[in-house]
Amino acid sequence: MILEMKVPSPGESITEVEIAQWLVADGDYVEKDQAIAEVDSDKATLELPAEVSGSITLKAEEGDAVAVGQVVCLIDTEGVPKEGQITPTSIQAAATADATPLVVPDADQNYAAGSASPAAKKIIIEKGMDLDSVIGTGRNGRITKEDAVKAVPSMGTPPKGSKRGEERKKLSMLRRKVAERLVAVKNETAMLTTFNEADMAPIFALRKKYKETFAEKHAVGLGFMSFFTKAVVRALQIYPDVNSMIDGDYKITYDYCDISVAVSGPKGLMVPVVRGAENLSFRAIEQEIKRLAIRARDGQITVDDMTGGTFTISNGGVFGSMLSTPIINPPQSGILGMHNIIQRPVAINGKVEIRPMMYLALSYDHRVIDGKESVGFLVAIKEALESPEELLMDNNVKEALEL
Repeated sequence: MILEMKVPSPGESITEVEIAQWLVADGDYVEKDQAIAEVDSDKATLELPAEVSGSITLKAEEGDAVAVGQVVCLIDTEGVPKEGQITPTSIQAAATADATPLVVPDADQNYAAGSASPAAKKIIIEKGMDLDSVIGTGRNGRITKEDAVKAVPSMGTPPKGSKRGEERKKLSMLRRKVAERLVAVKNETAMLTTFNEADMAPIFALRKKYKETFAEKHAVGLGFMSFFTKAVVRALQIYPDVNSMIDGDYKITYDYCDISVAVSGPKGLMVPVVRGAENLSFRAIEQEIKRLAIRARDGQITVDDMTGGTFTISNGGVFGSMLSTPIINPPQSGILGMHNIIQRPVAINGKVEIRPMMYLALSYDHRVIDGKESVGFLVAIKEALESPEELLMDNNVKEALEL
C-alpha cells in the first residue's frame, strides 16, 4: 500500500511551511514515528514523523514552501530496508546485543558532494566562474541550479597566499518571517523608546541572602527575571494602556498579563509566553521561565508556547548589552529591554557611591501609549526594582519567596 503523507497543520492561522531539511534520503526505509524531516513555519521549527513504516519517496525539495495538506512524500508499506541501511531499530538492536559497532556509510559515497547539476554547471561556466568558487546548498554540498543563479563572481583578487570563503544560505521561513515582522513594526507603528536606570543593589542583597535557601526548597534559582516580571505586572496594572494593542480602529486592553520572554534557541530568538503572570509567585515565575528556556534550547518549543502575549521582556544584558532600543513584538504595544549591570558611581543622598546600575529601555507604540504613560510606566518599574520588599513582596520576603 502506498500512503500519501501530507503536511499537518502546525497551528491556527498557519497555511504553509518550508521543508528545512530532509532527515532521510529518497528510497530509504523509514520506521513509524521516525523523524523524516524538519519543517519551518513562521513561528517555529517542527519535526515531521513518519506515519507508517516503509520505503519513502520524496515529493518536495529542501527549501520548498508547501501548503498545509500538501503531499510531501509517499511511503510504500511493503518496502523493506536496503542491504546495510542503518535504521533506528537496527541501531537499538546492535546496542542491545553489544554487537560490533555499526559503520554508517559515508554520505559522500551516496551523493555528489560539491558537484554541480548539469544545469548549474552550464550557468556557472556562462558566468565565467570556477566550480570550486561556488558553495552548494543542496544535500551534502551539491551545487543546485539556484546556487548557480545566485552565485556572485569573485570580489577581486585576494592577497597572495590567502584563502577567503563566503557562505550563501537561504534564510529559514522562521527567520524570514521575523525579518518581515520587524520591518513591518518599524514601518507601521509610531515606535519610540524612553530610557531610565535602576539601582539593583536591593535585589542583589535579597538574592545574596535568600538564593541558596530558595534553590534548595524550590529546585530553581532566584534570578532577576522574576523580579522584572513582577515589576512589569505591577506597572501594567497601574498603566493599562501599555497592556493593550490596536486592532484596526479599536484598542484592545487586557485585564491579564501574559508576558512574552525572549530566550535564545538553536534556531535563533524565541519568545515564549509566561501566561497569567499576575497570579504567579516568584517561585512559579522562575520555574516557568526555566521550563520554557529548556524547551527552546532543546528545540521542543511549540507554536502554542509562543502564541499570544500582551507585553514582552527582552534581556540583552545576558549577552553584554549596555543599552539598546528593543523593537516591539507585534501586535503588542510595548517591550522592556533589560541590560547588563555595571558598577557605576552615582549620587546617593548627596554622596558619590558605587552601585550596581542597569539601564532600562521601554519601546512603545505612540499610537496607543502617550509619553506620560510611557515615562510613568518605566518609572514604576524603576521604583519596584529599587524597593522590592515594599512594592513586590508586601514587606514579607519569606512569604513572597515561599520559604
